[in-house]
Formats: sequence, C-alpha cells, structure tokens
Amino acid sequence: MTKPQPLRRRRADPEYAEPVPVPVARWVFQRLPAGAWLTTRFDAPYLSSDGGLPWLVQADAALGLCQALAACVPEWRRGGVRHALRTLVQQRVFQIACGYADQDDADHLRTDPLFKLACGRAPLRGPALASQPTLSRLENAVDRHAVEALATALVHLYIRARGRTGAPTHVVLDVDGTDDPTHGDQEGSAYHGYYRQHMDHPLLLFDGTTGQLITAVLRPGNVHGSRFAVLVLRRVVRLLRAAWPAVQLEVRADSGFGLPRLYRWCEDHGLRYVIGLIPNPVLEQYAAPLLAAAHAQSEALGGEKVRLAADVRHQAGSWAYPRRVVFKAEVLEQGPNTRFVVTNRPDAPLALYDWYVDRGAAENWIKDLKNALAADRLSDHRFWANAFRLVLHAAAYWLLDTLRRWLAPVPEVAHAQLDTLRLQVLKVGGWIEELVESVGADWFLHLSAHHPGARLWPHLARATRAYAYAP
Repeated sequence: MTKPQPLRRRRADPEYAEPVPVPVARWVFQRLPAGAWLTTRFDAPYLSSDGGLPWLVQADAALGLCQALAACVPEWRRGGVRHALRTLVQQRVFQIACGYADQDDADHLRTDPLFKLACGRAPLRGPALASQPTLSRLENAVDRHAVEALATALVHLYIRARGRTGAPTHVVLDVDGTDDPTHGDQEGSAYHGYYRQHMDHPLLLFDGTTGQLITAVLRPGNVHGSRFAVLVLRRVVRLLRAAWPAVQLEVRADSGFGLPRLYRWCEDHGLRYVIGLIPNPVLEQYAAPLLAAAHAQSEALGGEKVRLAADVRHQAGSWAYPRRVVFKAEVLEQGPNTRFVVTNRPDAPLALYDWYVDRGAAENWIKDLKNALAADRLSDHRFWANAFRLVLHAAAYWLLDTLRRWLAPVPEVAHAQLDTLRLQVLKVGGWIEELVESVGADWFLHLSAHHPGARLWPHLARATRAYAYAP
C-alpha cells in the first residue's frame, strides 16, 4: 500500500483562508557576475527562516519552562484576553532564542507560520501572535515580587533538570557578575568605575560542574560585585537542600566577591568555598620566597615556565579570625605572576588553585548568554521590566543549552557556542504545507535539502524520545 501524498487546500475549500498579508518590499533587481539578472521580493507567506523551531518547542515541553515562568507573571489585562500568558512568554523566549532580541521583530514574526505553530496556533489559518506593544506591556506587568518568583522558577527548573537522573551528591555554585551597558535615563542605570560605563550589573549563578544556569538577578549598575550574593545564595541553598538533603555544596567566585560576610556565611552554613583575593603588600610578602624559588627553577630549566603553590594562615584586619590563603607563584615569558585565594577546603595548594581556575568556564557561559542571546541589551525604562527581560534571555539560554546537551554524542557540536548551534539547528529555510488527508501529521514542513545541519536532526529525535518529559 502506497503512502498517501499530501494534498494542498484549494481556494474552493470552505475552510481555506488567505494568509495574513504582510508588507513586502518592492522588487529588487540584481545583476549577477555571470551577466544574468536575479529578481527578488519578500512575498512568500508560507515560508520561515527558522525551520528548527520545533526543537525549541520540544525543549520547552521537556523542561516545562515557559509554563513555569508564565505562572509568575501577574495578569494585568481586563476583559477579553486574546493571548494567554504562556503564549506570550513562549513567543518572546522563542524569538530571543532564534536571534530576534528586539521586541519590534514581533511585528513581522507574529505572522510567521512556524512561530505560530510553535506557540500552539494553526500556522496558516490561525490568528497572528502578539505585536510589539503587547510584549512591551507583558514585560512591564511585573513588580519586585514577580521578579523574585521568576528567579526562583529558574532555580526549580535547574533542580528538575539536574535531578532527573538522581539526586546529586555534590554541587559547585559558580557565582559571577557581568556588565550590561545602559543608554539614556533607565531605572537602575549608574556609572561603574571598574567597567567605566553606565550600566546595570547582573548577578549570575551557574552549576560549575554541568554548566547549567541556576538563576539570574539584575542589580543596579553601581553596586559592589558581591552585592546580594549572600541573599541569593541563601535562597538557592535552601531550595537545593530541600530537594537534595544530602548534597554537599561549594561556592567558587573571583575576587569581586572577596568579602568577610560571604566567607562567614559559608562557614556558618556548612559550605566550602574558594574565593579570589585582591593582591596587597602583605599577601605579596607571603608569596615572595615562593616566587624566588620559581625564578631559580626557571633559570635552571633554561627559562621554562614554572608554577608553584603554597598556603598560609592569614588574618586580614577585617577578619575576626585567621583563614587559609592559598597562593600561586608563576614565572612566565611575560614576567612573574602571583595569585591568591581564600578557602576552607583542605586540598593540596596547587590542586586547589587549579580547581579554582576551572571557574573560568563560567565566563564562557556568560559570553554565550550575552553574545548569542543578547542578554546585555536590556533596554526597557523600568528596572523590574529589565529584570524580567534578563530572565527571558536566561530562559532562551536554557532552551539552546538543552539542544546542545541533546547533541552531546556529536563531538563537533557538544561544546559549540550557542550562536553556532543556532545556525546549525534553527536557521533552516523551509515552508509549511497544510494537509487535507494526513497520516500522523497535520502539516508538512519542507526544509532546505542543502542545509549542513540536516545530519543533526536524527540525533535530536533520539534525544527527545529518551528525555523524561516534565508533567
């Protein structure tokens, strides 16, 4: 028995509806080097440039992401509601994940057939999605309490994802801050002397072992790097221990978080920590003999690189009692290099410092969040609206990072940057065909036969079948 072929609806069909008209450019004529003419016009309403969008839908369903975020957004509308909150959140998150960070892009993408299908609407005959003004009102509907609930929802998302294979026994909390340049009179914008710009100052928390984003919190631009770190850690640790009572937690952070309050809080609550220290004359004096030994070894080896580490009990003037300080002395071609960390871990000095250096991976994750997902373009006027927008960008990060994890068996993609992954998986040109008679499908999605990312789709299909879907 031959498989029935898809049939396209005809205009005579009473259920046929013309596609929503979209403004198109005039004809563009280009003379090619070979002498031929190419005529171009944006007039194909059934086409989409984001043929990989269904994988974002699969990732969202597996994580329960957009539904969880939508539950934290207060309903600000009265009367008839055209767009459900979940649909609005999905539309915004999917747009960011596909590289459309500007809200204005919604005015065109709201009629894109695949975006409509991804948000639960018929791609050809269904109503259009939300416009830019509606998405702007969505972001401005939140207050401080809603933003706190959204940040907590990210933590619960992490707990579900990390714990799906069993409760972990050890979690490393990599804490870091980053800069978000601001423009104009935005609430919370302030000049930061270190970054030398007007900015907001997001605080980000990652799982240092798996690279998963745990939560994201927006802070005013001129706060100290450690501001709110204890507050955020207190809430996150409470949730992690409630989910995994036996888990051992550790904090790892750079010298921007080197304050006694954070050390003391970790010690009082049973957390191990390794936190960078800003060099000063006292610390440099501790490291001087070790640096001299490194110089001697380097000279004996003909100028090769030498790296040594040691530790000392040290009490700064603001510390109530001495703490262990590990320091590294290194001789490089560029000159000597010394670094210091404070810790309550018992590891050997060099092994401990190498473990601290691993926190550099968090900087790459932040680059992914900013470069691929434009998380540093928080351009709303209200501070809490921008805090919500940061969570939306974090949600888009979760979706793309989930696809990357599903592609872990493919070595050249397993550690790809998210913008590279987007090009390989999402940015596939295709057109949707609606079926009258279908077997197992209501629409056909025809994709470019020449796209190099086609080889990744079987891996994603196997991964989604194996993934335990969220209820």
